[in-house]
Amino acid sequence: MVGAGIFALLGEAGALAGRLTVAAFAVGGVVALLAAYSYAKLGARYPSAGGVVEYLTQAFGSGVLAGGLSVFFFGALVIGTAMVAKAAGAYAADLLVGDATSVWANVFSTVIVVALAAVNIIGAKAVSSAERVIVAAKLTVLVIFAAVGLVTLQGSFLTTGAAPATSGLLASVGLTFFAYTGFGVIANTAEDMADPKRTLPRAIFIAVGLVIVLYLALTLAVFGNLSVADVIAAKETALAEAARPVFGQTGFTIMAIAAVLSTASAINANLYGMLNITYLLAKDGELPEPFERRVWRSGTEGLLLTTGLVLLLTNFLDLSAIAAVGSTATLLVYLAVQVGHLRLADETGASRVVVGLGIVATAWVIGQFVLFTAQNNPARLGLVAVFAAVAFATEWVLQRTKRRTIRPRIT
Repeated sequence: MVGAGIFALLGEAGALAGRLTVAAFAVGGVVALLAAYSYAKLGARYPSAGGVVEYLTQAFGSGVLAGGLSVFFFGALVIGTAMVAKAAGAYAADLLVGDATSVWANVFSTVIVVALAAVNIIGAKAVSSAERVIVAAKLTVLVIFAAVGLVTLQGSFLTTGAAPATSGLLASVGLTFFAYTGFGVIANTAEDMADPKRTLPRAIFIAVGLVIVLYLALTLAVFGNLSVADVIAAKETALAEAARPVFGQTGFTIMAIAAVLSTASAINANLYGMLNITYLLAKDGELPEPFERRVWRSGTEGLLLTTGLVLLLTNFLDLSAIAAVGSTATLLVYLAVQVGHLRLADETGASRVVVGLGIVATAWVIGQFVLFTAQNNPARLGLVAVFAAVAFATEWVLQRTKRRTIRPRIT
């Protein structure tokens, strides 16, 4: 969960919410908890490596709707992973060669993605071991910075300056919620758990709860040691810039290393999630057969093909132009999962009131995000529509030309 989002979004959220950015992260955290409730309940009832794909199928059946949404989500994951890989490459290039130009950023992005794909091919235990090491290192850095930053913060930074426009504050919640959405990947681990009914809900709620606390502490530390103008100017390096007045140049360097670790852990987790998602989609006939075929150990050709797509996007496309596609698609699928959960509430034992609150909150976040995008870059909404059309058209064609495996509902 603590991936590129918190590094990349602080500056963007600050531009919208100003000194109230911490409030935006708090509201985003509440919305994330409501959405996490559905994932926890669905994961406990339908433990599957497919995660979101399984939940959509259970709720809507093995038709074009569930399949199209699944392909839509897979595409969003590919775009999101490529964006994170680009950020990881830029940080690594800046640290190791002092040059974050596109060439060096692409070189390091490629190395990082290939290395983590190799870890995923080895299997779930290798992914878990790698995540433990990477997460322990990055959280140590972030927690130390947050603790010291809270001690050294200057209250004037948090209380002075004009209050942000209400529209900007509301739109910023859409960005902050997106920084939490990594919890959905936890659902893909259910099949590898000994007791998913007990472990998965605990893992999801503990993860979201800890990340809310961490994000609030980091936001206070950043906006308490830098002016809003400085945070906005720094953009994706705002965390590292905030470490400079606290720890000097060494702090900036260490925080940049934490950024590389955070983006690497996000790539590792996303590749693991996509490995399971593509396998299940192909097994159901919702992706071409090569995505299903097994290769060495627990990997599939789908992982190799997915890695190739990530590398293609990272090296040859302007990801900023399609960033809204990935983020909007992810938010829409999170909403679809909760709507589907409402249909399955009797089977999962969930409270319809809590699920309903989650649907309303997520829909509101999406509405604010779409409104902001429409006002500032309406062409990107057109890209989202095209992306959705391609996903559903692909599913429609596959359902009519490929073999179909209609999986029975999990009982």
